[in-house]
Amino acid sequence: MSLRRRTVEVLVAAGLLGAALAPPATAADHGRGPSVPLRVATYNIHAGAGMDNVFDLDRQVAALRSLDADVIGLQEVDVHWGDRSQWRDLAGELGRRLRMHVSFAPIYSLDPVEEGGPRREFGVAVLSRYKILSAENHDLTRLSTQDPNPVPAPAPGFGEVVLKVRGLPVHVYATHLDYRGDPSVRTVQVADTRRIMAEDREQERRPVRQILLGDFNAAPTAPELAPLWQELTDIEPGGPTYPAQDPVQRIDYVAVSKDTVRVRDAAVAETLASDHRPVVADLLLRR
Repeated sequence: MSLRRRTVEVLVAAGLLGAALAPPATAADHGRGPSVPLRVATYNIHAGAGMDNVFDLDRQVAALRSLDADVIGLQEVDVHWGDRSQWRDLAGELGRRLRMHVSFAPIYSLDPVEEGGPRREFGVAVLSRYKILSAENHDLTRLSTQDPNPVPAPAPGFGEVVLKVRGLPVHVYATHLDYRGDPSVRTVQVADTRRIMAEDREQERRPVRQILLGDFNAAPTAPELAPLWQELTDIEPGGPTYPAQDPVQRIDYVAVSKDTVRVRDAAVAETLASDHRPVVADLLLRR
């Protein structure tokens, strides 16, 4: 049965996930045949706040747990950032509560409010049931939201982790592209993304399994995203993702390398735990 047909509704007013997706392949399925199953998801967590703009990490933990994903890319992740998220380390806490490995890639890392305190950070993260073999925080061209007069410049916040899934190395990237109506910065960010992913393919010198997870802040048909689809497949989950309540546009993506990853199924989960809806996909990694 497909992810879409297995989706079930739950009372959002009770603070629970509005759609539960099917469990991943059974243990008996793993290791059989030429491909390896992997469930992935992407979710912009809105710094822990729901569609009601109320910080509620318990609600988001429930939403994430219900996806039952092996790997999750997160955007708008606060780590000791401020009052809006109670100065908590959202990346570390989500990793512990979901019993997943975590890699956090800050976009901003600011001095602490008080001397000796933790740095104030905001960025993207990857959660994984599989051990993270290596992690890197790449630069993309950005317009800083912390500068009153920003100019496009390289800045961190494009996270990459390398996993080994049933013996197969997998590169997973978490990203958050520019939100402005003018697509010019996103155009450069897409070029940066393609360059970084191409460098990984060249260094491996063998077929590379690549999975890009993120909030692209643009529709699938946006001209600035078109170059991505030369090397990657958009999993096309079949519905809009933003805003979470009565969504009208799809700006959240799972994209996979064309020759080495196949899409089995995909869906958008219904939940008001953030102002975005999560996207989840069942993939097959080619050997």
